[in-house]
Parts: sequence; structure tokens; C-alpha cells
Amino acid sequence: MTELIYEVIRQGGYFGIFVLMALENIVPPIPSELIMGLGGLAVARNDMAFLPVLVWGTAGATLGNYVLFLIAHRMGYERLEPVVERWGRWLTLEWHDIERSSRFLRHHGHWVVLVFRFMPMFRTLISIPAGLAHMGHVRFLVFTFVGAGVWNLALVAGGAWLGKTFKDAEQWLSWATVAMIVAAGIWYVWRVATWNRADTAED
Repeated sequence: MTELIYEVIRQGGYFGIFVLMALENIVPPIPSELIMGLGGLAVARNDMAFLPVLVWGTAGATLGNYVLFLIAHRMGYERLEPVVERWGRWLTLEWHDIERSSRFLRHHGHWVVLVFRFMPMFRTLISIPAGLAHMGHVRFLVFTFVGAGVWNLALVAGGAWLGKTFKDAEQWLSWATVAMIVAAGIWYVWRVATWNRADTAED
């Protein structure tokens, strides 16, 4: 499977990485860790160059997060809350999570957007409170690009290091991919199966 994804990335080139990273932040088809990790592997194999992989991947991540930001920015609390309440079970997203993140952002300032880009569980979620808070578009884009860039730098460098250091780096990535997909699948099923709207209503 990893070889197939690698070929998709290699054939799609830098723009392919851009598209995959944008989608990963909206409707995750492939984890960013795998996309950028395989981008680093392509660098190690001399199929791609380090800087373009980093820039295009970061630009894609920024665009994906900006889409979520714009949705929240345009809809606002009153129109977004019913959507989350209705579809939250299948999105595994509770409204009180958004409210909690919004309060945290208001209390600590917009720098939270930059810091949260380094946290796997909050990298995408923070875009919604930022949009609801009507954070400045330029500031949001800059903070997102810088934060996603640092995260992607570590992923690409790690993938390139694995590719140059270990002959079976691809197999390592393959097992890591399977483990991530299985873990994500179990987590999603557990969230849906144990969903309790009463918990959301308490807030």
C-alpha cells in the first residue's frame, strides 16, 4: 500500500502533495505524517527536492486549514452549532470541544493558532475557533503556514533520514501506516459507538 501511495505522490509531483495535504485537513484520506514522510523518502531517492516538497506540502496544509477557517468565519456560532449538533456523532466532534477551544483562544490570544499547529490532536481543530473569533485572515495564514512548516520540516527530514539510513525504510513506513489506519479506525468506531448527546447538552 505504501508503494502505491508513494507512486501516486511521485507521479503527482509537488502539486499532488499540495492537493493531498489540503484534503488531509478537510476530509483526511491519508495522514499528513505519511504524505510528508513519503515526500522525504522521495527526496532520499532523488525523485524530488527537499525545499519544494516542504513548501508545497505546507501550502496545501495552509489551504486546507483556511477552508475550515472560512467556513467557521462565515457561518458564525449560531449557524455552525446546529450543524455540529446534528452531524457531530459522525464527525466525532462535539460542540463543547469547539467552545472550550474558543475560550482558550480568547484567553491566551491568537498565538494559540501557531502553537497548536505542533499538536496532532489540535492542528486542524483550532482553525474552527479561529474562524469563529474572526481572527485576521493574514495573521491566521501566516501563523498556520509557519506552524505547519515546522511540523512538515520534521516529517520530511525524518522521511529523508529513514530513506538514507535504512534500506527497508519503506517497510517501516508501511507498518507505521497500517498501525495508524487501524488505530484511527478503532478510535472512530469507539467514538461513534459511545457517543452521548447528553454530554454535549451539559454545556
